Amino acid sequence: MPKGTNQKFKLYRLAQIMLERTDDDHYITMPEIIAALGEYEITADRKSIYTDLKDLEVLGIEVEGEPAGKGYHYHVVSRPFELPELKLLVDAIQSSKFITEKKTNTLIRKLEKLVSRYEAMKLQRQVYVSGRIKTMNESIYYTVDAIHNAISENKKIQFQYYQWNVKKEMELRREGAYYCVSPWGLSWDDENYYLVGYDSEAGEIRHYRVDKMLHIRMTEEAREGREHFQKLDMADYEGASEARVRWFQQQRIDDPHQRTYAATFAWVRQALRLSRAVQRPEACDNVETPVLLFQAGRDVWVLNEPQNRFAQEVNSDGGNVRVVRIENSLHEIFSMPNAVLGPYLERILGFFSSSEMPTF
Repeated sequence: MPKGTNQKFKLYRLAQIMLERTDDDHYITMPEIIAALGEYEITADRKSIYTDLKDLEVLGIEVEGEPAGKGYHYHVVSRPFELPELKLLVDAIQSSKFITEKKTNTLIRKLEKLVSRYEAMKLQRQVYVSGRIKTMNESIYYTVDAIHNAISENKKIQFQYYQWNVKKEMELRREGAYYCVSPWGLSWDDENYYLVGYDSEAGEIRHYRVDKMLHIRMTEEAREGREHFQKLDMADYEGASEARVRWFQQQRIDDPHQRTYAATFAWVRQALRLSRAVQRPEACDNVETPVLLFQAGRDVWVLNEPQNRFAQEVNSDGGNVRVVRIENSLHEIFSMPNAVLGPYLERILGFFSSSEMPTF
């Protein structure tokens, strides 16, 4: 049998054929393998292909042959990703606001190469998320990469920062002057990436939306602000918006009037006395104004059970106390992401505008 012009690519093309044309539900016979290799101007006989199929295992491609009629048919039996896993990745990419439509399609096409051509068709899904608009900033991926590189190299970064004006036009802040920031991390909050960086001029930790950063570049200056960044342990605020937690922390640092988080002994004593007093039946009888009572499911500062007893006692005497429990919220609900904070504020505004509120 004369050799084809591309014999040196035989093993590569065989791997490509098996990966693209077979899976758990689709097989290929020996004559079909020989014909497929012929499409690439590669000749082969059965004996050499048997050897090559075994050699594919060295490359991590496991091929299994099963009886089919008078012969065998073959397929790849294992891959780095299972189809359900890739479907999850595709759904995450399609539903992510910060990934542009163009990059979404590019990433999905790359994921399709990890499965057969038949399974790739099942990855061509469309996930619709209410109110979700894809970003138009195609450079965000390179910005994120540049930030990671600067953190790894312990260097400051410079960038321009823009905002949208009332005419929905993009305009640079600080009249286009470059920001110089020490990057310490990236946080993911409400479908957006934020740079967590130290501003040396302001002397504080600040947050910058990554998709609003332009022309980022790494400087030769070493980062500053390590001691500021390490003051706050975000592990204590799992699930909260890091940008909001750090903003509240900075408010407490800057303004003594905001430092209400460390209770004095006298405050605790009075609070306990008030808690007992308000739960007395005669006190509950006097509650006539409608009450909307929120509870945080992950609260470590306030006990929910006494609140439940208070609500039950007031309601049993004809009062109106509605208890709304937010299971995934911390005590500091104003530090939670929009998905938690938004409905909370809507309930409050709806309560004040409802007919339940008395008029004076």
